[in-house]
Amino acid sequence: MKMFLPLMLDLSGKDVLIFGGGNVGERKASFFSGASRVTVISREFTPGLTDLSENGKIKLIKVQDLNDDLILRYMKNAFIVIPATSDTILNDNIASIAERCEKLVNRVDDMGDVIVPSIIRRGDIILAISTLGKSPALSKFMRQRLEEVITPEFSQMAELQNEFREKLKLKVKDQKERSEILWNIINDCDVWRAFGDSYEKAYMVALKHIGQDRKTL
Repeated sequence: MKMFLPLMLDLSGKDVLIFGGGNVGERKASFFSGASRVTVISREFTPGLTDLSENGKIKLIKVQDLNDDLILRYMKNAFIVIPATSDTILNDNIASIAERCEKLVNRVDDMGDVIVPSIIRRGDIILAISTLGKSPALSKFMRQRLEEVITPEFSQMAELQNEFREKLKLKVKDQKERSEILWNIINDCDVWRAFGDSYEKAYMVALKHIGQDRKTL
């Protein structure tokens, strides 16, 4: 039984290897290309993958046939391997070779070592939702519901909290008091409403939560 742990990983400088140049491979390449070095191996590639390659976001390797020796050679430096071909037997073989080489495997047709969750991004805020592959539809449903709640203002609040937090460290020695100030800002409806006008207005509204002698923040 696999035991999954939710983590945030820095994949910069890591190699993600995708076998399969179809729509699934394109989706995987689009997901990983902004955070890692992506290589896609296939006989043919979708126009989307070609565009990603021409824009320097991924590398494409065209092959006619894949034997075990070639698979091993291509995955030598891979951190994550993704079998995403239209051939289930080939996918199983690629996954088996990757597991023997102690590579992380993201399966598109089975449970692998890595699961790609449904994601909400709001600036530096990242929410990941997963049903461990049991119901992608439910993951999508939950993401859509949460997107109604986690609005773009949350990104601005995260920035505001970080700015106040760093400046309060210089002005307020007591950690408990700093935490209380930051919590009060989060719970201030006036601050949230002010984001609708501008970040600067929300900042000025948040200043009411600190003492008069500290308003030089």
